[in-house]
Amino acid sequence: MHRFRKHGILLVLLAILLTITGCGFGLDKTLKEIDPPKVDYVDDEKALDTDASGSEKSATEEPSDGSSVDKADESSAAPGEEGAAETTGRQLYLLDKNGMVVPQMLQLPATKEVAKQALEYLVKDGPVTELLPNGFQAVIPADTKVSVNKVDDTIVADFSKEFENYQADQEQAILEAITWTLTQFDGVKNVKLRINGHDLTEMPVNGTPIGDGVSRADGINVQMGNIVDVTNSTGVTLYFLAQSDDQTYYVPVTKRVEGAKDNVAATIKGLIEGPALETGLFTEFSRDVKVLNKTLDEGLLTLDFNEAILGGEKQQAISDEALNSLVLSLTEQNSIKEVAITVDGKAGILNEKGEPLSEPVTRPVKVNAVGF
Repeated sequence: MHRFRKHGILLVLLAILLTITGCGFGLDKTLKEIDPPKVDYVDDEKALDTDASGSEKSATEEPSDGSSVDKADESSAAPGEEGAAETTGRQLYLLDKNGMVVPQMLQLPATKEVAKQALEYLVKDGPVTELLPNGFQAVIPADTKVSVNKVDDTIVADFSKEFENYQADQEQAILEAITWTLTQFDGVKNVKLRINGHDLTEMPVNGTPIGDGVSRADGINVQMGNIVDVTNSTGVTLYFLAQSDDQTYYVPVTKRVEGAKDNVAATIKGLIEGPALETGLFTEFSRDVKVLNKTLDEGLLTLDFNEAILGGEKQQAISDEALNSLVLSLTEQNSIKEVAITVDGKAGILNEKGEPLSEPVTRPVKVNAVGF
């Protein structure tokens, strides 16, 4: 009897012990299930561009690369980097070692304030510093604060007093870099400048006129050349080539071309003539290149060249540099969206890879792309 009582007590104690132990296993699992994951939130309202007074904007014009002036960009994290910060391609106009204003496509953090961000990345010693290609520099004086406001087709860029701290000989380049950077967005044709809320009619250091605003029509890296009769010349923006170490890149130059019947003829003649010698730039077009025929139909420009447009060992292909220079230069004109090329009336000429150009060529999206 006593032995049975002892066994009973032992069984009860064992059951209690197992119950306590079981609760301990379950407790650890339960804590893990109810511990909430860490989530980062973005305040969309605070991310909107604001004007100089700090009020929120409501414009939603779409830029040419698909991003809105104050809507989020399409963006992506770096491949293979789960949780990496999202980035997007943005074209910034920077100064190269020769003082030319050059577009560089850089990967920037994704943001809704795309116009403001573009200006902030033009500031010296700012966030662009670690992204600059060799030989390039930002253009806006260090420590300058910026804000933007879009009104109809115009962006008003407002700068702090530090904006005045630049050398007089860089004034034109600064104005061009700001203008061409901001007018990359669809719906933006003009740029007005302010300092601390006060409109500028001229640049603050060397007095370059601004008037009611500037646009791409004012040109970039402007070259007048030896033009005698301005009235008999046509102003066009052409893309020539520059070499820096082992890097080749495209530089837009606005020049006047004499004796051309229209903008297309002026563009091709200007590419053949090439840039001014003192610029250090060069062209891929030989003096023997001729246009045999051209037609423009609903944005499609078809050009028939002689064989001098071709290069390579067997003279069968058009070089990438010549093709890109041609298409970049021609599509600066609003009426031209794509370019088809034939030689002596024959289609299907080859590119450098040996592939036939069976389809019209559109403007390259990534000009002088860095970090892609």
